[in-house]
Amino acid sequence: MRYGISGLREERNQSLDKWYPFLHKRDLVISKPMHCGTRGGGILIYLTLTGWGVGMIQSFGGAAALVSALQHDAPVLALRRHILVQRARETVRSFPGDVLYAVKCNAHPAVLQALYEGGVRQFDTASIAEIRLVRELLPEARCHFMHPVKSRAAISEAYYEHGVRRFVVDHVSELEKLFAICEGGFDLEVFVRLAVCGEGAVLSLEGKFGASRDEALTLLRRVRATARSCGMTFHVGSQALSPVAFVNAIRQAADIAARAGGLDHLDVGGGFPARYVGDEPDFSLFVEAIEVALAETGLECSLQCEPGRMLVADGASVFARVEMRRGRSLFINDGVYGNLAELKWVGPQFPMRLVRPAHEPRRGAASFDLFGPTCDSIDSMPGPHWLPEDIVEGDWIEVGMMGAYSNSLGTDFNGMGRALQVFLEDEAWYNLPMPATDDIVEQVRVA
Repeated sequence: MRYGISGLREERNQSLDKWYPFLHKRDLVISKPMHCGTRGGGILIYLTLTGWGVGMIQSFGGAAALVSALQHDAPVLALRRHILVQRARETVRSFPGDVLYAVKCNAHPAVLQALYEGGVRQFDTASIAEIRLVRELLPEARCHFMHPVKSRAAISEAYYEHGVRRFVVDHVSELEKLFAICEGGFDLEVFVRLAVCGEGAVLSLEGKFGASRDEALTLLRRVRATARSCGMTFHVGSQALSPVAFVNAIRQAADIAARAGGLDHLDVGGGFPARYVGDEPDFSLFVEAIEVALAETGLECSLQCEPGRMLVADGASVFARVEMRRGRSLFINDGVYGNLAELKWVGPQFPMRLVRPAHEPRRGAASFDLFGPTCDSIDSMPGPHWLPEDIVEGDWIEVGMMGAYSNSLGTDFNGMGRALQVFLEDEAWYNLPMPATDDIVEQVRVA
């Protein structure tokens, strides 16, 4: 397991109380954060259900300064915007095609803007709400409607009001619906989603979407005969750990394309892993595997991918406070219904550290199970989660690598939906080399 180092820069104590009323996620529909250039924070102009409002997202130099300022019971989503920009630049530079960000992974406006600043110009939008958000926030960006099943109203609005021309289908009824609504479909770029094996992925996505080989062949031939261009896409699963999965999927797509008369576009989907543990394959290995498969099959077409998790995971942390300790069980103020759903579904792979505003913890670590704040037994995150042995009520836990599927999955269930949102300017401790020590957990001391 990776862990961070102590000694992060401390910043001035400043209460977040005055900013908190502006940050309820249910009020935030569309926001355009504009940083004022000071450590104190940035102006947030946001559109609520009743009109425009102005608030602040505070910015801190590190976890120590943040925890020393906290005066609320709410958990905290801390975005490291500079890391998001850097990750986007690296991905765009290394992939031999178009990079589409999968908006569902984290649709926070600050995240979208950071990725755009880093060079991402196209977005995998899977709902009309996501299309509206991107078009309002980033007018020059291009949206693609990559959900295989869409309502007629959503297709119509996307096509006529937002200029979307690239759509995905995996069934003949969806294709007929698409052509009927979009004036015959002659100016469309239609991608057929192929069902592929999800072996090697932490979260398999098999079963819900994707056409069989024979169905895909029929759909592709129909698209080639009507639409402006045709493509194929697939998804090998979320947090895919085997580049070979992409090779096998490309081979299947190439075989179908050859029988259909060719292909204009290939979308290799997403699933590229975030480095939670540290031994996950690097993105460059997946790119190499994709290029080898394209050369092997002789498939000549434009290329695109749809990363989500890999692009944003290390761009945020979640801070949760311990409310009670019962043996090796910690009850905290965030959980499965809030920002920490992935701790249950992906498992105990996320780097954690204690952030304590008082005395030093004992050296050494112990394994804990975590439980969220709701009155629901589903709200549990089984361990082993490694934290200092003497962790107690009032301590804060920073869960790193939480930029993906955290706030985007949050709910207001049981009245527990409020989360504070801030920016952190430090270099993420979970991305730093492990220090030469036997301790699994380091803490940040707040003076």
